[in-house]
Amino acid sequence: MRISVLTSGGDAPGMNAAIRAVVRRGISRGADVFGIYRGYDGLLDGEINRMNLSSVADIIHRGGTILHTARSERFMRPEGQDLGAARIRGAGIDGLVVIGGEGSFRGMIELEKRGVRTIGVPGTIDNDIWGTDYSIGFDTAVNTGVEAVNRLRDTATSHERIFVVEVMGRKAGFLALAVGVAGGAESIMIPEIPLSVEEVCARLERGIARGKKHSIIVVAEGAASGLEVGQKIEKCMGTEVRVTVLGHVQRGGTPTAFDRLLASRMGAKAVDLLLEGKSGLVLGIHGDTIVANPAEEVVSKQKEIDRELYEMAEDLAR
Repeated sequence: MRISVLTSGGDAPGMNAAIRAVVRRGISRGADVFGIYRGYDGLLDGEINRMNLSSVADIIHRGGTILHTARSERFMRPEGQDLGAARIRGAGIDGLVVIGGEGSFRGMIELEKRGVRTIGVPGTIDNDIWGTDYSIGFDTAVNTGVEAVNRLRDTATSHERIFVVEVMGRKAGFLALAVGVAGGAESIMIPEIPLSVEEVCARLERGIARGKKHSIIVVAEGAASGLEVGQKIEKCMGTEVRVTVLGHVQRGGTPTAFDRLLASRMGAKAVDLLLEGKSGLVLGIHGDTIVANPAEEVVSKQKEIDRELYEMAEDLAR
């Protein structure tokens, strides 16, 4: 059997560990494994190369993706999807593992409709994929964000200032919520649970009344602009506010042990499912169990934020 693997969309720490697992599990099961470079864009250009055990040596600890990634406008059109399926058939490939997020899985579904057997592996720091507790890269991004908050709190304490920290996450607040809780933020602004700047200021004033001299406000990029939030807090509090936008620093770096283990398990399971003749599934993890859900269901449902965790964060920040 000939199987292939590609990474698509935003990179996430642990993608390389997943690629490694696909290649080595496939070879150990007697399959020929091919890497598709630069995501769906590379697929359309025929950037398909055979991989061997050495192709994935010494990559489990590296962030990013050795297969590179790109967003493909061409593949979004039906003619691009037709060409992608033709490229896979032309290379004699029997199955494809797609490592990425929701957009990547929508592309995967189009290929599956055109006769390509596919399995999806969730890789995104946003952790917004329905059907899984965690996606590859989320744990690393949370740790990166918490480390940044820890460092900023040192300065906030020293100068007795308010700091606003904007984190990534697109339109979802999973990353901001986790960073805020683990970093002990005084307020967390996420798109799923509206929180006005006026309420943030009221909380800050209550803290000042009991002697608190510094605060950290974590803002999800999908909820508001960290810079604008900082400016509004300055106006309502009449004090200087510092703003830090973490940006793409959260997407890089050495993946945590959790992300490496998760990526290895999912990559190997994706190969197993393809060899069993399965298709059109996206992997996930519930508790400690790897599960598989229909791709159509995954992209059609919205993952819900943990409101209990958010309410707990509010209690602990008092």
